[in-house]
Amino acid sequence: MSTETARPAPTAGRGGDVPHLSVAIVGNGFSGLGTAIRLRRAGVEDFLVFERHADVGGTWRDNSYPGCACDVPSHLYSFSFAPNPDWSRSFSAQPEIHAYLQRVSADYGIDRFTRNGHEVTEARWSDDTQRWTVTTTGGTWTADAVVLGSGALSDPSFPDVPGLEDFGGEVFHSATWRHDLDLSGRKVAVIGTGASAIQFVPEIAPEVGHMTVFQRTPPWIMPRRDRAITGIEKWAFRRFPALQRLVRESIYWARESFVLGFKDPSRMAKAAKLAERHMRTQVTDPELREKITPDYSMGCKRILLSNTYLPALDRPNVDVITERVTEVRPHAVVTADGVEHEVDTIIAGTGFAISDLPISHRVIGRDGRSLAEHWGDTMFAHNGTMIAGFPNLFTLLGPNTGLGHNSVVFMIESQINLVMDVLRRLRTSAVGAVEPRQDVQDRFVAEMQRLTEGTVWVDGGCSSWYLDGHGNNSALWPTFTMPFHRRLKHMKTDEYVLSPARALEQS
Repeated sequence: MSTETARPAPTAGRGGDVPHLSVAIVGNGFSGLGTAIRLRRAGVEDFLVFERHADVGGTWRDNSYPGCACDVPSHLYSFSFAPNPDWSRSFSAQPEIHAYLQRVSADYGIDRFTRNGHEVTEARWSDDTQRWTVTTTGGTWTADAVVLGSGALSDPSFPDVPGLEDFGGEVFHSATWRHDLDLSGRKVAVIGTGASAIQFVPEIAPEVGHMTVFQRTPPWIMPRRDRAITGIEKWAFRRFPALQRLVRESIYWARESFVLGFKDPSRMAKAAKLAERHMRTQVTDPELREKITPDYSMGCKRILLSNTYLPALDRPNVDVITERVTEVRPHAVVTADGVEHEVDTIIAGTGFAISDLPISHRVIGRDGRSLAEHWGDTMFAHNGTMIAGFPNLFTLLGPNTGLGHNSVVFMIESQINLVMDVLRRLRTSAVGAVEPRQDVQDRFVAEMQRLTEGTVWVDGGCSSWYLDGHGNNSALWPTFTMPFHRRLKHMKTDEYVLSPARALEQS
């Protein structure tokens, strides 16, 4: 813990009936938990974490489908201040990451600051009080600042297909896996071939009677260089923590170099050859290979890692359909060629509501309009973190903070540096509200688009969630991550509007 003096526990707000916090944190995944820990280490105790579910973990709590695992190496996909010397594999599975977050929360005493079962239904800013009013399903609080840690991978997105609601069988999303449902012998439709599907398809393919995989766009798939971490390595990491830090650093810089390929599509050709060779060794059917070979540049969509997905598609009880899904009938999925594919179970592996974050409809800024109304069809935030018109609001893993090459935990920790610096300003000076200057925010958004030009994300010949409906990059940080870290290490005062604190009448 820091040597700073701890803040007092939450006190009654104006009027005496609404408790007041210095910080309200929404969500208890990596973002919310990391922020809470940094606050405690700085001696701040008058904060709460509002979590709509019953446990810590965020996406790593919710996504428990068979085979769920991370595609960023374990030693990098963890907090820098809370290394885990006991990772079992070089790429961790979901249960292990979830357990890590539970353990870190307990170790840093965050559980007692967490209000589970408290879904935030509204957060509204008042210029008069320079406070947010945060309404949850478990009560209402005011707060000097709000940190949105709900992330982009929190609300599943179902395919928009007519008739889906009238399907006579079982329907669920990979993010809300039906562990109570026995898939043995079932005729299963899998809609989507993204990061979730390539993990659960090989797990359930041997179990189901028949599987029909409806593929809109085939992904580029690279070998998954996964292995068990030996007992000697774990001992060495426990005995010599600096060794694990060195391993983490080496992984970070190796992943950082991947940016060079994304920034120049021609450099992806060598990696594409490796992926093609990977496919040839795993899929024997030439007709199937043709179906699942991408016709766009590698990296244009998310590159996936798997040693088991391609062989699963080659199984006799699995069909890959490339015709567009047009309708769902009570007993079948219908494709554009008019063929009915009889199924009794539909599993959606169609990702999350990334471009229209549900929380954005519940956050109301200075002008009485929601964050969603401000964003329209294109999300934006200065440095991916703060938004003009929404003072003392921080969105972690917000616009332009997603990555195609490195660990988002690094991005989260970088953003928390800015959060802590702004909060220090609010605590130690006569400043009551901080928000980005509109012109500075506009320049940042323009810079993101300029840095995206010529990259594989826009010139790779595909459409992806990286770009919104207008072709704007509102999701990715389009270059090396170290400059992002440097930008957010301290608040640059000239980039922000700092409003003097207003004295509140005491009741």
